[in-house]
Amino acid sequence: MADLLKLGVLISGNGSNLQSIIDHIEKGSLKAIIKIVISNNPDANGTIRAKKHGIPVVILKHTDFKNKEDFDLELIKILKSNHVDLVILAGFMRILTPAFLKAFSHKIMNIHPALLPSFPGIHGQKQAVEYGVKISGCTVHFVDEGVDTGPIIIQSAVQVLDDDTEETLAARILKKEHMIYPQAIQLFADGKIEIKGRKVRIKAQE
Repeated sequence: MADLLKLGVLISGNGSNLQSIIDHIEKGSLKAIIKIVISNNPDANGTIRAKKHGIPVVILKHTDFKNKEDFDLELIKILKSNHVDLVILAGFMRILTPAFLKAFSHKIMNIHPALLPSFPGIHGQKQAVEYGVKISGCTVHFVDEGVDTGPIIIQSAVQVLDDDTEETLAARILKKEHMIYPQAIQLFADGKIEIKGRKVRIKAQE
């Protein structure tokens, strides 16, 4: 297992992207191992998903800490103790502090349900429907100090239909999320990602 990319996955809710990553690992299309799943929500369904596959789970309630910094320092400690190579945000509803970003510089990925830089923040699907765009989608990006502003790795487009609601659009976007998030992680595992400024270059097959 020494050559497998070691992942730490942070969740707060249902964990469908976590499940997709697990599925891709188990069928061999993602050369990685999930060392730890951490949830700030003890009731997150994603923790059940992880336990079903024998993945260690830690519940770390942010309400047990005095401030964001102390919470993030404990997160760092757990991830480092598990020798994590890449941190995966999979519906983790917390803004990370500068200390966390520094500890895992260019080693934190997130997925967003819109084509960034359009519609950052929460409810990207709702924003897209209300704005009346014809194309939306999802974006895998590295995390920086801004809100959904980090270097973009992969994007996938989804047509917005005239009768779409937030829920119907979200369901179609989610299918694309489950495809491109494992792809982005595999690119990282293969050493094919090069960051220059805010641009990500995918290296060709050697």
